[in-house]
Amino acid sequence: MTRYDDVKKNEKLLIALTTLTLAEFEELLAIFERIWDEWVAANQTEGRERGFGGGRKPVLKKDEDKLLFILCHFKTCPPQIVLGHMFGMSQSQANEWIHRLDGILRTALGEMGHLPEREPEKLAEILAGDGEKDVIIDGADRKIQRPKDNEKQKEHYSGKKKTHTVKNNVVVGAEDRKVKYLSGTCEGKKSDKKLCDEENLTFPAEVTLYKDKGFQGYEPEGTETKQPKGGELTIDEKVENAVISGIRVVVEHVISGIKRCRIVKDIFRNTKDKFNDVVMEIACGLHNFRTSRR
Repeated sequence: MTRYDDVKKNEKLLIALTTLTLAEFEELLAIFERIWDEWVAANQTEGRERGFGGGRKPVLKKDEDKLLFILCHFKTCPPQIVLGHMFGMSQSQANEWIHRLDGILRTALGEMGHLPEREPEKLAEILAGDGEKDVIIDGADRKIQRPKDNEKQKEHYSGKKKTHTVKNNVVVGAEDRKVKYLSGTCEGKKSDKKLCDEENLTFPAEVTLYKDKGFQGYEPEGTETKQPKGGELTIDEKVENAVISGIRVVVEHVISGIKRCRIVKDIFRNTKDKFNDVVMEIACGLHNFRTSRR
């Protein structure tokens, strides 16, 4: 069975299973343990005839094994029956642990200050506080399994990706390479610009917003925007395009960092309501955590 006491002896294996180094894992574990203890204290008597811990003993006894389990799920995203086999449990137990621990992990990352902002009206305040002068916006598509409902199939079919997807917009700091804002998760058919228009994002006046052609016509009030020009270009315009592209490439690197968690890279098959939004937020939080420590 996969256990932290064995995995931590091989840091390359630990990174392959969790995306985190040993020092990063231990730092996150300290917060994760406290959040877990608080959750147990709040739920140990609710709806139970016996105290928490009565009955069959859990397979994941140690907190470090719990954290390894949920991080492994995010990083490698095996089928639940495979994940259960790795940790010595059934598929149904693996499913139960996933939906018990994902909230603990999300809360821990939030307390550490690594989760992206989710409320559009607070974005300007966040960027002003960080002192970022250049930010980049881009869309991130994620594949999902083909919906059975015909209407949902049409909504989630992305002509650009030629498959069924869900989508988020991300706002990234060009300097610190962190995800500052994560939009709500929507159907893949919706354009990047339309999602921005619906959320009505606001930016500080001193910030320059870099974008690509997917945001053609998106000009938030009071904000300077830059995107590469098309058509026949002068030498000066080609130089300017090169500068803009050099800044914009940061967001592509950040999205690649987010998708180190294969749960947001591979075809997403979990059908729990709104879980596809939760996993993207946690994946962004893990990217921000790694970026802050490296």
